[in-house]
Amino acid sequence: MDLETLLSQQWPAFLLCFMRVAAIIGSMPVLSGGQTPARVRAGLALVLAIVIFPVVAGRIPEIPFVPWRILVFGVQEVLLGFMLGFIGRLLFLAAQFGGTILGFQMGFAAANILDPQSQQQIQLMSQFQNVLASLVFLAVDGHHVFLHALTRSFEVLPPGGGMHLHNAVQSMMAMTGDMFVLGLQLTAPIYVILILSDFILGIMSRIFPQLNAFMLKFPINIGVAFLFLGLSAEFIVSILVSEFNGLAPRLADFFEIVRQ
Repeated sequence: MDLETLLSQQWPAFLLCFMRVAAIIGSMPVLSGGQTPARVRAGLALVLAIVIFPVVAGRIPEIPFVPWRILVFGVQEVLLGFMLGFIGRLLFLAAQFGGTILGFQMGFAAANILDPQSQQQIQLMSQFQNVLASLVFLAVDGHHVFLHALTRSFEVLPPGGGMHLHNAVQSMMAMTGDMFVLGLQLTAPIYVILILSDFILGIMSRIFPQLNAFMLKFPINIGVAFLFLGLSAEFIVSILVSEFNGLAPRLADFFEIVRQ
């Protein structure tokens, strides 16, 4: 059966397929930012839906055209797509959270720049961590993981089927808690070094009262932080690679939780 005949006979199913694909493309890391035009994302979602639909059409039950059912199923597909994209975004939020903590300790609390992805002002070190996470994400083919998960989602959770959103919300809350732990792990060694630096400066200011420890703190903390950031770059990248490599089984577990 050619694509034109398939679409003409199962266009409600194709519409739901397109809505899921568009939701994932609109929320997945890297592509969801403001630097990617909305027309590009919409076109990419349409092309992917056209390519994927003939492959998964046999697994999608026949969906009659009933407006209110199409609306309910459409909302369900959009929610599922956004949740899948949000799971990937959590790793980037963890990197930004770690950068925020590090930036405050370095004295960059007021040094904000525009993030092209969120179109918001974020801290300098948060942007550095975000860019680093984006490069690692593309280097380990993280976008391929989402494409595979997208195809897999139609096998496990076909459009028009039931989903346990309550279980999904609980799973995402647990993942959000893990995000804060991961953010601390990424910058914990440098943060400890900066605390020790402040402690040593405090002792020196007590021994030498004429020493202006407050003025020395900022250049010393910035220099020490960048020095140990370079030394621990391999450690940070290894953690990010491990987390991105674990994204596929994490998404597979999420499918099973939603399907139960």
